Amino acid sequence: MTTTTPARVRMGLIQKQPGWSHERFDAYWRDQHGALAARVPGLRGYWQNLVTDRLQRGIDFARGPWDFDGFSQLWVDAAQAGDAGFRDGALAAALVADEQHFLGGLHIVTTEQTEVIALPEDAAARARLLKRISTLRRRDDLSETDFRREWRVHADLVRTMPGVSGYRQNVVCGRERTKGVPCGYDELPIDGIVELWFESPEVLNAAFASPQGQRTMAHAKTFLAEITAFLVTERRVL
Repeated sequence: MTTTTPARVRMGLIQKQPGWSHERFDAYWRDQHGALAARVPGLRGYWQNLVTDRLQRGIDFARGPWDFDGFSQLWVDAAQAGDAGFRDGALAAALVADEQHFLGGLHIVTTEQTEVIALPEDAAARARLLKRISTLRRRDDLSETDFRREWRVHADLVRTMPGVSGYRQNVVCGRERTKGVPCGYDELPIDGIVELWFESPEVLNAAFASPQGQRTMAHAKTFLAEITAFLVTERRVL
């Protein structure tokens, strides 16, 4: 079932501390920081997405400058209350201190999330899927309104592609290049974040190589300047 009302999601675009291994970063994020962030009042969902691969895979498209090690996703019951939980009080201060300990970079985007192709309801079935997250930047000659209009058209094209097990669009509506400091588009030029699920890398490649996939990517070039793709391993914290 497709979500009709977008959900508001706070997403962290994360780089690990220089000198930390992939394994050390992963363990600390999972075992230490995850438990701390899960205590934020009003939080009703929290997932971590650990980057495992930075290949474009299946698409021939310009890649942006971003090099992230993970993506966090946090859902709150009320946007204002949730944002306050990350800004104010002792827990917010503890989160900042912890982030400075294990992260080398952190950008925050607030998104309006729409589920275009629903994921399997069975948790075990979802856990077996391959997930790809991509950041999008619109073409310089298009406005934000143009981007949103064309991305809605794009959703209908993705629906026709074979082998897509899940698809979400996250339209960026707020940006913090530095956590806690709102910034403009020029400082963090990301218009949207895609979540796609497939059964395997082979199914992913076949989906984009299909006639439907080729038509979908031809449309992408009419409104996007960059697609920066990452394969991730997702885990639910809350």
